Amino acid sequence: MRIADLFQETYQALIANKVRSGLTILGIVIGIGSVIAMIAIGQGSQKMIQSNIESLGSNLILVMPGMQRTAGVSQGRGSSQTLTLEDADRIVSEINNVKGVAPELSSRYQAVASGNNTNTSVVGTVASYPTIRNLTIDQGSFISDQQVASMSKVAVIGPTTRDDLFGENADCLGKIVRINGINFTIIGVTKSKGSSGMTNQDDMIFVPIKTAQQFLAGSNFVSTISVQAENQNSMAQVQEEASSLLLERHNISDPTLADFSIMNQSDIVATASSVTNTFTVLLGSVAAISLVVGGIGIMNMMLTTVTERTREIGLRKAVGAKKADINLQFLTESIMLTFIGGVLGVLLGWLISLAVQKFGGITTNISLTSVLLAFGVSALIGIVFGYYPARRAASLNPIEALRYE
Repeated sequence: MRIADLFQETYQALIANKVRSGLTILGIVIGIGSVIAMIAIGQGSQKMIQSNIESLGSNLILVMPGMQRTAGVSQGRGSSQTLTLEDADRIVSEINNVKGVAPELSSRYQAVASGNNTNTSVVGTVASYPTIRNLTIDQGSFISDQQVASMSKVAVIGPTTRDDLFGENADCLGKIVRINGINFTIIGVTKSKGSSGMTNQDDMIFVPIKTAQQFLAGSNFVSTISVQAENQNSMAQVQEEASSLLLERHNISDPTLADFSIMNQSDIVATASSVTNTFTVLLGSVAAISLVVGGIGIMNMMLTTVTERTREIGLRKAVGAKKADINLQFLTESIMLTFIGGVLGVLLGWLISLAVQKFGGITTNISLTSVLLAFGVSALIGIVFGYYPARRAASLNPIEALRYE
């Protein structure tokens, strides 16, 4: 049988039952579309999270409070308050390959200005913060070392906070924002960095860290120390030496009892990627169930077709058609159904992904791999679920087939 004849007969067989073929294809379309859309959402989320983590800074190591124990009872991770400005100073002065250090003290406070108020994250930090955390100033200037040392009541605000307090793109330099009952003069506005998913980096107020300790928190401790290594290769060495230094400073001999935790950027990206990969596989697996249902629809249609065309099969065999020809004919019909469904399914998945991104605000990413995988799976479903009906048709006895009513 020539290839052209094979496709001609397949076309005629499918077009003879348009409604049935269309409904069968619809099952594959929904299945492939769901898989494409779910994988696009998962991969888009992974890409967005990685991008946001990388936007926090380059070659970054984060030192955070660890677990505090009271009379042998754990108070939970992050409960310890032992990190200080002196810890940050010793890290930058005693450890090699450290490019900079930015201690932070952050908490949420109610900020009031121009008759408006908002609950936002207030970060007490130092002058090196913008360099280490990839922060860019849009208007005015950032906090200086002198302002930190003199505990000045100045503030740098994010664009979202500015819009909430003063109106969209308003000029707020020199104006007063009242934080926790204390007046701060605005000296700068940061450029937009977007949301990281967990925190909105545009909805923040930065103040000198000593001012935050003295007037806002009433504490000498810090909540995070951001350490920037000279390069990617030195991150592990800096992390290890910083851990040893802090253990020594805090008089802790057993590292498992450390009152702090250290994570580098690679660890955070790897952890986030692992979580989003699991999320993507889960979504794809759930969507793949509809593909199996679509495949069962293919088998059901092909079995019905074989029954309806029994006399035709008998006639073909009577004039010399071989088992392989009959088998190939029905297998081609089932693969053609899934192939058409695969093409339309990719289009549907692409449209769903666009709609989710536009109306749901969720970043999506359709990769060539997911499209090829969808086509491969649809072809495999055509072969798997079309094999039994094709084999049944090829095994029919020509005489009994011709007698079939």
